[in-house]
Amino acid sequence: MRLLLQLVTVAAVAMAGSLAVSAVQWNTLLTLVLGLGTAVLAVVAYRWIVRKTEDRVPVEIAKNRAALGRGLVLGTGLFGLVIAAIALSGGYEVLGWGSLAGALALFGFSAAAAVTEELLFRGILFRFVEGRIGTWAALTLTGLLFGLSHLFNAHATLWGAIAIAVEAGGMLAAAYAATRNLWVPIGLHFAWNFAEGGLFGTQVSGTDAPKGLLDGVMSGPTAISGGEFGPEGSVYAVLAGIVVTTVFMVLARRRGNIVPLRRRDAATLVP
Repeated sequence: MRLLLQLVTVAAVAMAGSLAVSAVQWNTLLTLVLGLGTAVLAVVAYRWIVRKTEDRVPVEIAKNRAALGRGLVLGTGLFGLVIAAIALSGGYEVLGWGSLAGALALFGFSAAAAVTEELLFRGILFRFVEGRIGTWAALTLTGLLFGLSHLFNAHATLWGAIAIAVEAGGMLAAAYAATRNLWVPIGLHFAWNFAEGGLFGTQVSGTDAPKGLLDGVMSGPTAISGGEFGPEGSVYAVLAGIVVTTVFMVLARRRGNIVPLRRRDAATLVP
């Protein structure tokens, strides 16, 4: 029941925010304000429902600028390496400047998506599932669910969903497992998405969006560029995700944050 109540509460905020953002059709100011507002309300809703249903202070989402900063730096740097590898392979080219208005709209859109998805998939689903089947199984299961959720995007493909499951679902769950702090995966998720669309002007998980600061175009083999799904469908993104996931899981093991299978008393491992 606690799992259901938490999912419904945060999902309601996410759905309302998504409908509001869709309704304004990428209007710069409204998308920015509604996106940021959705992110803030989702955090407030998560804190409230966790207190009500678990009778504890949700320290995993307590204010932590350092954790958020680490996630932002990692996400930006990681996507920068991926897009550089794609460009060197002939799959990405900058035609010129894009749109500052588009970048601002994508900032709000990315904030809402990163916060709501991390609260739902890592803050709630991963945390509850981990306590019942262990860290590794929870990482695999929630990663697959995260990938499947992207099949509803405009230019989604089965390969794109699999790539998201591996490079994002696994990596973001591993980031939470290693730190027991949701601001790290939130920062990583936001920075990756915003760099992808808001800075480099490429597709974000197959969604239709305005151009970012740069007018970037993808070309060449889908395995390199990711095709219409965007750079997240590139083998470079998948490899980067696997490497970072591995690093986080090694860190989680060293810190004693790995929950073994069927260890029910460890359902909530937070700092």
